[in-house]
Amino acid sequence: MSDTPDEVIADDEPKSWTRFIKWGVLGVVVLVALVYGAIFIYANVINDSPDELDADDLSAALEATTPTTSATAETTADTPSTTEAATTTETSTAAESTATTAASPDTTAASDELNYDGEWAPTAESEFGYRVDEVLAGVNVTAVGRSNEISGLMTIEGTQVTALAVEVEVATITSDDSRRDGQFAGRIMETDQFPTATFVLTEPIELGTVPAGGEQVVTTATGDLTLHGVTISNTFEVTAEGNGERIGVLGNIPILFSDYDIDDPSFGVVSTEDNGLLEFVLVFERV
Repeated sequence: MSDTPDEVIADDEPKSWTRFIKWGVLGVVVLVALVYGAIFIYANVINDSPDELDADDLSAALEATTPTTSATAETTADTPSTTEAATTTETSTAAESTATTAASPDTTAASDELNYDGEWAPTAESEFGYRVDEVLAGVNVTAVGRSNEISGLMTIEGTQVTALAVEVEVATITSDDSRRDGQFAGRIMETDQFPTATFVLTEPIELGTVPAGGEQVVTTATGDLTLHGVTISNTFEVTAEGNGERIGVLGNIPILFSDYDIDDPSFGVVSTEDNGLLEFVLVFERV
């Protein structure tokens, strides 16, 4: 005796639900795979965080602000002579005299070149920012935010930095992710209440020697760092380099967010530890 239509439909219902559940589970697995794949690609390909600032960055920043005089020298050297023989002889004699003078040691010029006494202000090549390790849905990434909008003043007397005060508008510190920047300037750093971060030197920095062109001097700095309205004294290592016309300072300061009353930066699928690194390359020119 054959099954009735009602019996056939009843037999098919469990199979339909089974297929529905299987396809639903498969869809969820595919969706999760796509999400994690996208996160992995972002973390390892798109999110190309800058390396930590180092001595090479310090030298590069100084070179970026060093004027070049070679073009003027080449133009002068290539200027053709249209004088008569007698004039040519006089020019040759003058050139020999100039060459002799140039070959002689000019201690006065060297002394002036290494004299950094006076007041100095940050240039646009300066950088200040943060570096924080994040975990994005189980994938490790490094968040880096930086700003070039830095103001301040540094005073040098002999081989000592006797005064230094720098300030950055916190809201100008940006990363490669506008959503992160919104969180950073908003609920994390509360820039509407605490718009600036500052550092003020409280003890002279002893350089030991005046850094010559290309030479780097490693020493320590002590001063008050103010973040999120909280001021804490910090002592940290700095590297200084000068080229006679400009001087640069490289350093970083490890911080605990809780020390500065900064709420846990974690949000959504992004989690962080309670610490980060402030890093900077400051390039100064005479005021």
